[in-house]
Amino acid sequence: MKDSLPPRLARELATITAMIGIHCRDHHHGEGRQLCPQCRELAAYAAKRLAKCPFQQKKPTCGNCPVHCYAPRYRIEVRSVMRYAGSRMIWAHPLMALRHLLDGRRRAPVAGQRHHNGLSIRDKNRTKP
Repeated sequence: MKDSLPPRLARELATITAMIGIHCRDHHHGEGRQLCPQCRELAAYAAKRLAKCPFQQKKPTCGNCPVHCYAPRYRIEVRSVMRYAGSRMIWAHPLMALRHLLDGRRRAPVAGQRHHNGLSIRDKNRTKP
């Protein structure tokens, strides 16, 4: 799935996957780089949501996003993962952490923002087959 994503979303997927890995290793005693089944499910769900992101290349970090695309259960899990792993990313993945901090400065698109074809994000998604 990572290969089919635009570069910005692929980087976001790599970041959330790394955060889930840190959280799983420290909380679920994952062996090596293997994620436990619960964390594998969360990572797959995050990948699925990123692939369907209406903002695509203009996507801000999740904390700055006006659209809440995660189901409540997963939102709670991801928030917990990010809270724990966010500060540890600087030691485990310094370049990825720096890029994520820079991406966090990206302005969030306005909901209902018009695209070059005149359709809003919501209208654009409705026209897909």
